[in-house]
Amino acid sequence: MKMLRAIAIVALLGIAAYVGYRAFVPPIPSGATKMLTVYFVKPETEALASYSVSLNPKTTDIDGVAFYATSQVIAGPPAEISAIRFPAGTVARSVRVTGATATVDLGGNIAASPDGSFAESGQFKSLVWTLTGMTGISAVQVTVDGAKVPTLPGGHFEIDEPLSRKSF
Repeated sequence: MKMLRAIAIVALLGIAAYVGYRAFVPPIPSGATKMLTVYFVKPETEALASYSVSLNPKTTDIDGVAFYATSQVIAGPPAEISAIRFPAGTVARSVRVTGATATVDLGGNIAASPDGSFAESGQFKSLVWTLTGMTGISAVQVTVDGAKVPTLPGGHFEIDEPLSRKSF
């Protein structure tokens, strides 16, 4: 009898943990298309263009999809497409969605961009448009190596507050 009671308690705790997890990490809707639209900015303009990438059908949590989307933005479109790109060596350290805000922690060579304000604006515009194109995300908070910074070292583009599509 004690064994049966222990099994029941463990089962209830497992169910409670799953329900709690789903309350904070909502799944991607089951009917959602398993494609992701990634945006990039064309050089010499502020015009956005897009391309689609497929998602792993096993990825169901919003943080995982947002991390994948961020990685795709950093990688940029196929090489034959001319686009404003993040500096080579930039990495997505983590992405966490809380409420309607995705917090993206960048590292690597993000702070080494020599390209000026237009390039920085284009880099973050592509990141923000890609992530806010996902259901439930309306803003992107950027951190660098785990810390909020007012701007990148060049001082061209402010990233200390969450960015939205209206930021551009």
